Amino acid sequence: MTPTRLMFLALAILGTVLPMRYFLAWFRENGFSIMGMVDVWHANSATSGLVWDLTIAALALTIWVLIETVRDRNWWGLAAIPATFCIGVSCGLPLYLALRR
Repeated sequence: MTPTRLMFLALAILGTVLPMRYFLAWFRENGFSIMGMVDVWHANSATSGLVWDLTIAALALTIWVLIETVRDRNWWGLAAIPATFCIGVSCGLPLYLALRR
């Protein structure tokens, strides 16, 4: 594996661990309520703006992954889509870059 791919893989791991620390802490304190978490994400204009920013980035990444996957037949790249929506763009984007040919 090239140093560049290792760097992107390390960023994908950080992009998993760091956000999940906070998500899991929130679930421990408030119970497993996805809608409760979504409500908190829209607590004020700043957090709502961040949610929309990340949602649009996640959609753009998904479209990019799908287009390149169909074109290049690199099926491993599809792993970035669930990583993006289950963990976040901070995991999905570097994961996809690590998996690209």
